[in-house]
Amino acid sequence: MSPEMFMYPFLFITLYFESFLLVTFLSKPARESRLPTSRSTDTPRVAIIVPCWNEEATVAGTVESLLALEYPKERFSIILVNDGSADGTRAVFDRFASHSQITALHKENSGKFAAMNLGIEYAKDAELIGFLDADSLVAPDALCEIVAAFEPDTMAMTASMSIHKPRTLLQRMQYAEYLLAIIFRHVFASINSLYVTPGPFSFYRRSVFTALGGFKHAHLAEDMEMAMRMQRAEMRIGNAIRARVYTKGPSTTSKLIKQRVRWTTGFLRNVLFEYRDLVGSRKNAALGMFILPLGIIAIGAGIFVFVLALVQVLQRGFDAISLAQTVPLSYTLSMGEFTWFYLPVTMITLLGAMLVLSTLIWMVAGKHLSKTPGALALNAVVYLLLYGIITPFWLVRSISDVALKTSTTWR
Repeated sequence: MSPEMFMYPFLFITLYFESFLLVTFLSKPARESRLPTSRSTDTPRVAIIVPCWNEEATVAGTVESLLALEYPKERFSIILVNDGSADGTRAVFDRFASHSQITALHKENSGKFAAMNLGIEYAKDAELIGFLDADSLVAPDALCEIVAAFEPDTMAMTASMSIHKPRTLLQRMQYAEYLLAIIFRHVFASINSLYVTPGPFSFYRRSVFTALGGFKHAHLAEDMEMAMRMQRAEMRIGNAIRARVYTKGPSTTSKLIKQRVRWTTGFLRNVLFEYRDLVGSRKNAALGMFILPLGIIAIGAGIFVFVLALVQVLQRGFDAISLAQTVPLSYTLSMGEFTWFYLPVTMITLLGAMLVLSTLIWMVAGKHLSKTPGALALNAVVYLLLYGIITPFWLVRSISDVALKTSTTWR
């Protein structure tokens, strides 16, 4: 059997997912959520918690972006939580400690989830409680977009996250990747199937913590675990696609793989061990019957396709070497003439071209709808060239860590 035959199931699943995205994107709930939201006169009290561990280089910019939010100053507060940092984070906190909107807290190191829970304890009068990672920045209108997007039955709200000023090739790759994530989050929210409320600028009603309790260690994926806990409790999680938040993406391969191993192992451990009942659940059929199972399948498929492609490349390389050794070299060089008739067009190449085209279209849509600044063309090319090569490394490492019960570290 030709190795290419193994590609067809993967391509079928991928195209099926693309079709699902398109149909859901064009559905009435998704269209309505994209309509411009008028600034509400209702301004609930908001607390924004910034958990911080060894972020002296970035936390000042994070706080300054929060202070620049276009929201009534008397209606929101900022709670900074220093989780036992060993660098100069305390000194940075001291610079802001006297500000009327800011509360600065210091504690012994016990994990991000514990820092977030301490912040919740101090957000006593807040109706909405949000979180922002200490390496992230928010657009001035982000909080207004978040508040306006809350419907009466919405219990949590996510923002649109993008890479801040990408410089390295890896950051450019992530810039394009995050545009796809913006669309995925928007589509999943329209059918209440979000399984993660990312650390950068996700908000919760206070009643969520009253009913479900605070954050847990959750295999270093506390934002994912909380979203799954909410899904189990049938609480709706929304998305404010025009609420822009910018984060600093890893600039080196080792840092990127470290981050993605933490994300992937967190997903696998939470889904397979802590929230296995969500997989296959009919309470939320889109999440339980489609999105979570597909997420698990995609991890294995990503590794399989990479290995298959690598085997084919090596096989063709060996064939070329063998041919060169058996056929005499010709010293007559000729460029020949290119003819479209001889272009090797197969079903695999056609389906692959369709996937590339649809990926680019979704990137453009994510950039347009979220109004994310920055150039797309170069970043998209870098994504197409690098993502498929790098991804298998963290997928293999993640599966290995889960299978061998290896502990995952934050950095």
